[in-house]
Amino acid sequence: MSANDRPSGQPTKTYDSAFLKACRREPVPHTPVWFMRQAGRSLPEYLKVREGIGMLESCMRPELVTEITLQPVRRHKVDAAIYFSDIVVPLKAIGVDLDIKPGVGPVVAEPIRTRADLDRLRDLTPEDVSYVTEAIGMLTGELGSTPLIGFAGAPFTLASYLVEGGPSRNHEHTKALMYGDPQLWADLLDRLSEITSAFLKVQIEAGASAVQLFDSWVGALAPADYRRSVMPASAKVFDAVASYGVPRIHFGVGTGELLGLMGEAGADVVGVDWRVPLDEAARRVGPGRALQGNLDPAVLFSTREAVETKTREVLDAAAGLEGHIFNLGHGVLPTTDPDALTRLVEYVHTRTER
Repeated sequence: MSANDRPSGQPTKTYDSAFLKACRREPVPHTPVWFMRQAGRSLPEYLKVREGIGMLESCMRPELVTEITLQPVRRHKVDAAIYFSDIVVPLKAIGVDLDIKPGVGPVVAEPIRTRADLDRLRDLTPEDVSYVTEAIGMLTGELGSTPLIGFAGAPFTLASYLVEGGPSRNHEHTKALMYGDPQLWADLLDRLSEITSAFLKVQIEAGASAVQLFDSWVGALAPADYRRSVMPASAKVFDAVASYGVPRIHFGVGTGELLGLMGEAGADVVGVDWRVPLDEAARRVGPGRALQGNLDPAVLFSTREAVETKTREVLDAAAGLEGHIFNLGHGVLPTTDPDALTRLVEYVHTRTER
């Protein structure tokens, strides 16, 4: 079954939502909107419920995850919720010694750089992340006809965190391993593709209506390196969840030169950052896939008139697309005014109403 087929049996409550219609490149009542990192970051109600609770612990409390995931749906009236979690959650769940440090990001105590280190990456089982199944069950009951997007980190980005030991500007250790020991690199990404696939399957089987694979750091690679050293692992993840028939979204930052390959890896929807206009992105990706994006998140700090002008530019560039989901070109910035996001959703809905 492809993601564009109607599921067998009774359609789900979310099947006819604007978001899923756009993913399938079908006519929509309005352009659907959601925001990466909408669950948390800029919302005062998020900061309040997370007060005194670490990020990883927050991701493991089903009731808290449910509340945080629902907050932007209530406030902004977005067309889809995204599950509140972090891309390193499955690594933590299989016993990798890591923490998410405020202002820094994920930090790995013992980086993975040798073949012996691979043994620390065991398979992920549903029991390892039972809190995910519980939270998604709670969420789908609350969301009704609003789709829930599950997500995971792509093998390259997870590998970069593991090899570097944390966030990196230049990815020197990652690239040294990729170029210097291509077999170990391939084995590492293959192991991570299995873990990622298992994590996405848990979310889909619990009730997620779509999934997004975040490859946050892959824009650091040239196309030839991506095709040879990364694309096979990402393709394996997309193939592993293809039979569920849910739309698969692929997103990376600074990936203008990789857009065609990212679609080729198996995505039904390709996310585009703000550096490439959507009409040009469509030319690079080719037919048969929807696009998602791509307002610069920094625009939201400008005047209401400037936000509307830049939003119109995005919508005009998307006018000829088979399917378009409006989003930012990256995540919501922490100091964004929540009211600016609410106004943006309303503006896109009103301007694109069919």
